[in-house]
Amino acid sequence: MGKGLAVFGKSILLGYAVLTLYPLYWLFISAFKTNEDFFKNPYSLPNVWMKENIIRAWELGNMGRAMLNSTFVTLAAVILTLILGLLAGYVLSRFEFRFKKTAVALFLAGLLIPIHSTLVPLFLMMKQINLLNTYGALILPYTAFELPLAVFLAMGYMTSIPKEIEEAAMIDGSGWWGIFGRVIFPLCTPIIATISILAFLRFWNDFSFALVFINSQALKTLPLSLSLFSDGFGTDYSLTMGAMAIAVIPTIVVYLILQDQIMKGMVAGSIKG
Repeated sequence: MGKGLAVFGKSILLGYAVLTLYPLYWLFISAFKTNEDFFKNPYSLPNVWMKENIIRAWELGNMGRAMLNSTFVTLAAVILTLILGLLAGYVLSRFEFRFKKTAVALFLAGLLIPIHSTLVPLFLMMKQINLLNTYGALILPYTAFELPLAVFLAMGYMTSIPKEIEEAAMIDGSGWWGIFGRVIFPLCTPIIATISILAFLRFWNDFSFALVFINSQALKTLPLSLSLFSDGFGTDYSLTMGAMAIAVIPTIVVYLILQDQIMKGMVAGSIKG
């Protein structure tokens, strides 16, 4: 009976995995089809594998430059989010001070703000401080909107770390910065991976902020380069799928590298002690 249930459970999980991965499979086979083949045989393998789609999409969309821009903006925002989120999470999880509840409430309010409702005021503010068409126009808003989630994830994880570890380090003569840098930070690898992948996915795939704040061709990110293959008159699906296949590869690589730590980070904060 138990073995049968185990087999049934594995079958359900396998079916779910197939359903989840199928869109990715469909994207990659569609990236090598002609437009005619795309419409006639949308779910089958290509009749002729058009490797030229990838090359043309890369060249026409100037995707090399766009990928560099996306990489720089995403990495800078992720690093800034991690630094601020871990420090804030450490302070809020370990110390008691006046207005602590107010600070937590403000971060909670940050989770409730509809991000896209801030586009107009942010545009006006950045125009006044001459920040439009710069990397900072994306890095700073990305960090600000991802920070509340990073803080709460870091708080939940750090609460599960025994305080005796800090007390032992303090006896050895370490200060608070030393405790954080040499003791707490190395123990936070799972939650760092979790915050990183969640932030990476949001920043890498963002379209609306880049569309509003970036007009320079030299600063366009990958989502903006994908929009070049579609206009008001039609869409070149072969090139669009080719470009999307290129754009999705970094996210798959990052997830595969961090997947073990991500699972640990997701469940660690749920258990104290």
